[in-house]
Amino acid sequence: MLILSFVALMALLPQSLWSQQPLNLSVEYFGDSLQLHTNSTVDIPYSLPVSEQGITAFYNTLDKSNYSPVVDSLLSYRKMHALNDWFYYQLIRRTAEQIAPKADNYTRYTLYKWFLLVKSGYDAKLALGRNELLLYVKSTDSIYDIPYYVRNGDQYVCLNIHDYANADIYKDSVQEIEIEVPGAASAFSYAIDRLPEFKADEYTDKELAFNFDNKTYHFLIKINPLLKKVFANYPVVDFASYFNIPMSRETYNSLISLLKKNIKGMSQEQGVDYLMCFSRYAFLYENDQQNFGKEKHMSPEETLLYDHSDCDDRAALFFYLVKEIYNLPMIALLYPSHITVAIQFDSPVGTPVIYNGKKYSVCDPTSQAKALGIGDISPDLRDKSYKVVYSYEPVK
Repeated sequence: MLILSFVALMALLPQSLWSQQPLNLSVEYFGDSLQLHTNSTVDIPYSLPVSEQGITAFYNTLDKSNYSPVVDSLLSYRKMHALNDWFYYQLIRRTAEQIAPKADNYTRYTLYKWFLLVKSGYDAKLALGRNELLLYVKSTDSIYDIPYYVRNGDQYVCLNIHDYANADIYKDSVQEIEIEVPGAASAFSYAIDRLPEFKADEYTDKELAFNFDNKTYHFLIKINPLLKKVFANYPVVDFASYFNIPMSRETYNSLISLLKKNIKGMSQEQGVDYLMCFSRYAFLYENDQQNFGKEKHMSPEETLLYDHSDCDDRAALFFYLVKEIYNLPMIALLYPSHITVAIQFDSPVGTPVIYNGKKYSVCDPTSQAKALGIGDISPDLRDKSYKVVYSYEPVK
């Protein structure tokens, strides 16, 4: 009887009061918890067919809601933790999931992601495909494995194509939904200059071993399985971007200290040879199609996490290790079916590669049919043309 009376009382309240009940959200973010406080005006239903008219009506209603505390809290968290765009987008995804669970209504979930992006200042667009609601964002980065379109000279790349495994929007045309949001002008960058501060108890131990100079070296390093989720939908970016994705603090400290200890007393060339052999033999080889079913460039820490990797991944890991330990000038050489690294020593070793008047010695971090030392080029590649796709010069 009491319950029925309460329901009857709520039904008599004005709609404006009924619709402004407190709404508190707890967003879990890589071991941290962000508390967001607003009211139920931000909880907008969407059950109409996906159309420009319906989406415009949804935006106009949500735009009048009490969304500002949510966006302000997200932006404050981004500033406090120095999140780059990719990790801020992961925070937005988790926030949208709290308001509009993806499994319940994918369209509504996508609309909230878009709304939070544009209200955070990003130039994001919605578009209708044949059977898809697509989310695009302006980016000046070079992206190689996701759809994009160009509008007024600006490139817009698709953030949610992974949710449409069977879509062929490379061929199908898309219809952009015309909603202009004041202040939504910033480009989105996939560059990653730091990883989140993962908690120490999220890491596990991984054993690695390899042989160098008739001695077996054993490693026990810290790895974080969360990285698989972090980079699950990260696209193929240019070499300068993914070669320079840093390691998390726990992984970095567990690996780099061991490497430095083991190469202590070696000459620079011997130490680089040691790092080259580590990149070759501490992991099993498998190409991306076998490993992931698609092209994927792994960051240095991802290569440590997975048991299998290919030449792109080992080149990125080797480059990162040499940069962190020796900080030498390097170039990345891309062949039709292989990528390798060349290093500028004080004196070149073997047959040098000349680039911009400087001599670099090839150091291939991927095992070949014949064991290669510093300065050796695989016989299969000696007559092949290559392109320098990345050049690193240390800041003095």
